[in-house]
Amino acid sequence: MKLTTIAVMIVLMLMGEMVSLDKLNTHKSLAAARFGPAAARNQPAPEFDLQGLDGKSYHVGGSRDKPLIINFWASWCGPCHEEAPDLNRMYEAYKDELDIYAVNVTKGDRLQDVQGFVKQYGLTFPVLLDSKGLTAERYRLQVVPTSFLINKEGVLVDVIHVLPAKALEAKIRLLLDKDQKPPL
Repeated sequence: MKLTTIAVMIVLMLMGEMVSLDKLNTHKSLAAARFGPAAARNQPAPEFDLQGLDGKSYHVGGSRDKPLIINFWASWCGPCHEEAPDLNRMYEAYKDELDIYAVNVTKGDRLQDVQGFVKQYGLTFPVLLDSKGLTAERYRLQVVPTSFLINKEGVLVDVIHVLPAKALEAKIRLLLDKDQKPPL
């Protein structure tokens, strides 16, 4: 009797796991239908238009003048506070060769906290507001902070999380070196 009960419980657990996996695959299929393919290395970066704190509209998608780092963040995120000064220093050092867009996951944040964060760290690069969370969904964002490195052709070349300043700079140099044209 005891063995039968255990066998039934195992079968029920396996069936539950199969239902969960089916729901997950259905969710992924619905997301892909709604937003297109997920952000993936060596593929075009998902396109979006967002408004910045400065009131300007910013577009991502297709070829660009400079490589781009899209950094998804939130004011309540501890690691976001850690990396903000480094991102700002990197932007100041490379702004002639590189764009950085800080995309705030505004749907889960408060505008006054976003503004306070920007002021606290003196961010000089554009801060974009993802107020509906659609851009985070399009990029299949799992955690903040997450940064997507995109080359001039609009191709996603790397995905990173918080890195020490030297490692971040190495990733930036690699992104910039990939975009250098060979001499004629």
